[in-house]
Amino acid sequence: MPRRNRPQRPKGDDEPRPSTFGWARTESGPDGDWNVRPVGGTDKTYRCPGCDHEIRPGTPHVVAWPADDFGGVEDRRHWHTACWNSRGRRRPTSRRW
Repeated sequence: MPRRNRPQRPKGDDEPRPSTFGWARTESGPDGDWNVRPVGGTDKTYRCPGCDHEIRPGTPHVVAWPADDFGGVEDRRHWHTACWNSRGRRRPTSRRW
């Protein structure tokens, strides 16, 4: 039995579209505009600039970079989701170790 054709969504709907950087969204805050992309987990360990703790492999988190740049590798930062959401109350730490 053939599949039914799914209705196409009209252009101009508010659903996020893939960009050059994947499924990134733009967020505005007191520290400027940022492109933010959720990451389901990676094979690499990163250090969160919000709490200075490691983001272990496989841990869901977000990657953020300034919206006015093209998101070069040197500008991207991996944050715990909770640290990113509370960055207005808590500034990035200086590395203690």
